[in-house]
Amino acid sequence: DVQLVESGGGSVQAGGSLRLSCAVSVSSANDYCLGWFRQASGKEREWVGSLDSDGRINYADSVKGRFTISRDKAENTLRLQMNSLQPEDTAMYYCGVDTGAPPENLDEWVQWIDSWGQGTQVTVSS
Repeated sequence: DVQLVESGGGSVQAGGSLRLSCAVSVSSANDYCLGWFRQASGKEREWVGSLDSDGRINYADSVKGRFTISRDKAENTLRLQMNSLQPEDTAMYYCGVDTGAPPENLDEWVQWIDSWGQGTQVTVSS
């Protein structure tokens, strides 16, 4: 069984920051990978960043240097610290879990995600 619950979204002005959290509960697998994804209105869901079962973190080029993924093991929470937000970051943000190995091209990972949270809206105004 998998439960993912995102929180922390909101509205900020360009240049501002937000921290998203995803409460993670996975009882159906011992090893899994976690990722952050986003979907802007009228666009396809895209990969933002990932944390694999070995602790490796990767980011999409569009957020590299501005977003930081971390995991609080004590609270079993995945976090996404977002700095220097821009209007193009406006989207619904989702966390996802993959109980298999992510593809080599992480831009394709969205189609392999096993479970999704309900999402949290981030709106950045100029």
